Amino acid sequence: MATKTLSITEEAYERLASKKRGKESFSEVINRITNKKSLLDFAGILSDIEGKNLIDNIENSRSLSRKRKL
Repeated sequence: MATKTLSITEEAYERLASKKRGKESFSEVINRITNKKSLLDFAGILSDIEGKNLIDNIENSRSLSRKRKL
């Protein structure tokens, strides 16, 4: 695996070091805290009832917002 050398401030180093877990390397910390999630990672986390409640709440909020604009 290729490596790169980075220059960071002492403050940035301390903040990054504080995020380390156990024997985790700095590369592992950076990869963990910068990991982008796909929307598909969230598919299926709500039950059907929770999904319906969420949709209802969004629709209600949008309705109230439209009424305030009048």
